[in-house]
Amino acid sequence: MLEAENRYFRPDMTVGNAMELHPRVAEVFAAFHLGGCSHCGIRQYETIEQVCMAYGVDLETLLEVLESLMEQPEDEAAKE
Repeated sequence: MLEAENRYFRPDMTVGNAMELHPRVAEVFAAFHLGGCSHCGIRQYETIEQVCMAYGVDLETLLEVLESLMEQPEDEAAKE
């Protein structure tokens, strides 16, 4: 587990800010069934922690997956 100060993504970060960091963040949220349909829409001003609490998603797992996005260059991620 990464220390909080070494993370790109934090529990108190808004969904909107997270989506600005990497082009595939929306795909990660969708993979966790967050924001993909009308009854589970998430708002860009909600924090990652709020979204996880509301939908029963493990916060640390989601943060780890989001952090893994930052391990590959954006141009390679966009090609996939």
